Amino acid sequence: MRSKFLARTRKWIGASALAILVGLGGGTAFLAASSPMAAAQVTPVAQITAPDLTAQNPGFANLVDAVKPAVVSITVEGREKPPAIDQNNNDFNGQIPDLPDDNFLKKFFQQFGAPQGRGPQGGPAPQGRRFAAAGSGFIISPDGYIVTNNHVVENASKVTVTFDNGDTKSAKVVGTDERTDLAVVKVDGATDLPFVKFATDEARVGDWVIAVGNPFGLGGTVTAGIVSARGRDVAGSNYGDFLQIDAAVNMGNSGGPTFNLKGEVIGVNTEIFSPNGGNVGIAFDIPAKTVQQITSSLIKTGTVTRGFLDVRIQDVSRDIADSVGLKEAKGALITDVTDNGPGAKAGLKSGDIITKVDGQEIDNALALSRTIAGDQPNQTVQLTVWRDGKETTISATLGTFSNKGDDNTKPNTPPSDDQGVTQSSVGLTLVPNGNGDGVLVQDVDQDSVAADKGFQVGDTILEVDNKKVSTGKQFEAAIKAVKDSGRSTALIKAERDGSVRFIGLPLDASKG
Repeated sequence: MRSKFLARTRKWIGASALAILVGLGGGTAFLAASSPMAAAQVTPVAQITAPDLTAQNPGFANLVDAVKPAVVSITVEGREKPPAIDQNNNDFNGQIPDLPDDNFLKKFFQQFGAPQGRGPQGGPAPQGRRFAAAGSGFIISPDGYIVTNNHVVENASKVTVTFDNGDTKSAKVVGTDERTDLAVVKVDGATDLPFVKFATDEARVGDWVIAVGNPFGLGGTVTAGIVSARGRDVAGSNYGDFLQIDAAVNMGNSGGPTFNLKGEVIGVNTEIFSPNGGNVGIAFDIPAKTVQQITSSLIKTGTVTRGFLDVRIQDVSRDIADSVGLKEAKGALITDVTDNGPGAKAGLKSGDIITKVDGQEIDNALALSRTIAGDQPNQTVQLTVWRDGKETTISATLGTFSNKGDDNTKPNTPPSDDQGVTQSSVGLTLVPNGNGDGVLVQDVDQDSVAADKGFQVGDTILEVDNKKVSTGKQFEAAIKAVKDSGRSTALIKAERDGSVRFIGLPLDASKG
């Protein structure tokens, strides 16, 4: 059916082209020009000539034969983290399980309460559910070091590796890195395993690639495609910079390699984008450069150390760039600096925009995170900073990253009365902040640009144009000063639920 349709389509196109030529020329000269010989004579000079791939072996069989022995299937067993227990040793934290209304157990819980858990005062602590999972990996040394994903071996108590020839071996987890979702496991006693190496050249969009892995437990599966995009920022990732490929990747491919045509690993399959859980042609790989750096550290020390500035950052929007006089909307804007942290000791301030690190351009906040994390603790870096309308250089000695939390922030609450209410010129109703610095947003005109830029009731405005404000009058005075200076956008520093961000607020825009 399809071939017939194509045949009809080609015939229709040919007939139409012929009719157009005859109609334009009105004679046989144009009919002759439509012949292959004549067409060759009028080929445009700028026509692109593609390489002749038919002269080469069009398949991937030789490549697969070479690399497939180094790809393994990984199965794990373990227990999930146990449920949280409150101070009363109640597994359900005092809550009735979510059961249908007609379920007899729900009526039981409503009458007698949720079942009591066990802990220090009631016996052994509860254990999480047992689980089994499968993934992929690849050998990077003859003595048995294997790369996979962190989420494949997370919480595993037993790891089994199945080789391409069907042999199985127990493996131990050498180290994991949750932030990049990478892990290394090792098979003890190995000396001459087949292994692959990482690519030294960066993958280009359009390059042919093959993915090898264990999708749905079907070990030794090979799929082919191309590199679809680079530099992808996948939600939930801390460092981004993923390769996107269209080779079929499914559940179980996680941790498996993607190869270039030289048989080098260009990336590790880690995530897919899918509305249904299956392959739709969008998969993401951790780039080889990142994998090599992280796995090398895991093999040496079992952990990963990263440089650390201890500042909070955000992207620079076009409005923000306009408000501070930057020609391009690039760089990482510092929203907050931790006291006594490496950034504070170097002299960085809230409102600074880092545009370069050691001369390397910084496009956005993610690029700064990746760059600093790629440097070592105690390393000194040169930061190019945009401050007060001009560029300056700051030398900073990096600290060591740790996963410490910061839960000491509290949401601001509006004062109980309406004293000090100010109707601003930008569509915000402002009141003094009874809990600390800045002014609180009490209301937002939904027809204002402030609403378009995302301001909400309860937000705290801390600064305007890098000047602190604590009253509505100070806010209005700062807005007027921005207008008087000839600028059309004001830089607003705002806080919501303990998170600080800068917003470029246009002052001459109107809705309509």
